[in-house]
Amino acid sequence: MRKLSGPCEIKGAVVAPPSKSMMLRAVAAAVLAEGRSEITNPSFCLDSRAALSVARSLGAGISSAKARISIQGGLDPGRQTLDCGESGLSLRMFAPVAALLDKEILLSGTGSLMRRPVFMMEAPFGRLGVRFSSRNGFPPVSVKGPLQGGEAVVDGSVSSQFLTGLLIALPLAAKDSFLRIMNLKSKPYVHMTLRFLENLGLTLFNRTDAAVIIPGNQTYRPFAYRVEGDWSSASFLFVAGAVGGEVEISGLDLSSLQADRKILRALEISGADIQSTSASIRVRKKRLDAFAFDCTDCPDLFPPLVVLASQCRGTSLITGVERLRYKECDRASALVEEFSRIGTDIRLDRNSLEVRHSNIGSGRVSSHNDHRIAMALAIAATNASGDIEIDGSDCVAKSYPDFFRDLAHIGGKVYE
Repeated sequence: MRKLSGPCEIKGAVVAPPSKSMMLRAVAAAVLAEGRSEITNPSFCLDSRAALSVARSLGAGISSAKARISIQGGLDPGRQTLDCGESGLSLRMFAPVAALLDKEILLSGTGSLMRRPVFMMEAPFGRLGVRFSSRNGFPPVSVKGPLQGGEAVVDGSVSSQFLTGLLIALPLAAKDSFLRIMNLKSKPYVHMTLRFLENLGLTLFNRTDAAVIIPGNQTYRPFAYRVEGDWSSASFLFVAGAVGGEVEISGLDLSSLQADRKILRALEISGADIQSTSASIRVRKKRLDAFAFDCTDCPDLFPPLVVLASQCRGTSLITGVERLRYKECDRASALVEEFSRIGTDIRLDRNSLEVRHSNIGSGRVSSHNDHRIAMALAIAATNASGDIEIDGSDCVAKSYPDFFRDLAHIGGKVYE
């Protein structure tokens, strides 16, 4: 548990942590490369550590230092079970990679991962030559390949993570593949995967949000890759600056395909002062007005935007709630429950959250073991009238282990 005291003045500069989404994609590709790949500016959050553990279990050789990870590619598993921790991306992405093997592999994990759906894997795997089983549509899952390629329909309504895994694995299949994509919600994440693969020299054709052709019998070559800064993590600190003073963040790519780069658009709509250069982005507090924002393609922005909305004059509307049901918790319900405890006027209405300007009070709240809920509550505390105690705050290590250190660095009052 951590206690945060408010109100406090936010002022300072930090470097954005590395993107765990891009880190995990790089780890999966390095496992499949024939040789040694180098990943610089690596993420060592819990999800990244889970991906590295899976890579080792699949046969990759890994050595690491503070600023660099070397991965010797290999797909010769020493274990029949892959422990994905609580990382949904690791399980859904590495399942197609494991399915390249002509042996049964079990992918499992702990905690909230065991409640995250995998039903979208069954039909495509069957069409692509893989024997698949799960626990009534939830982990653990078992796959037995080899992944042969072919034609399949992939449902992207709940998550694009399995599609990312197929895009990474299918270039190594014996046959060409044609994927038809239905109800794709997380489009930016798929675009990130496609650009990453093309930068590695892989060939994909007719790539749209509805279909992609993936030639088989391709080869991954070893690569050097620097992990870009994480817009998802930075969004919380940007909001802290907008509601509490001023923050400057470096290490972010303004041309990034990361979905949560849209935080700048939401801040702009609300009236925050934004100044950006190629080196850094500064957000300063100004009069903030209510806004409407669609988070369908960027659901991880819901928590920081709830904090932003609570300090905007009027009533803000954040839509796309259906994307929050299968996160680390039912994130929409958790946001309503915990922010209501500290005086936020917040309501859930079908597919939207309605948030009115509120005076944040004090109290004891729960993270629901959700890293983004914990970070949002911590940012809200910077404008609180008293202390806010967050149970389970250590869960921020899932994506941003240094979050509380960085928050304290820019003026947040954080106590163990």
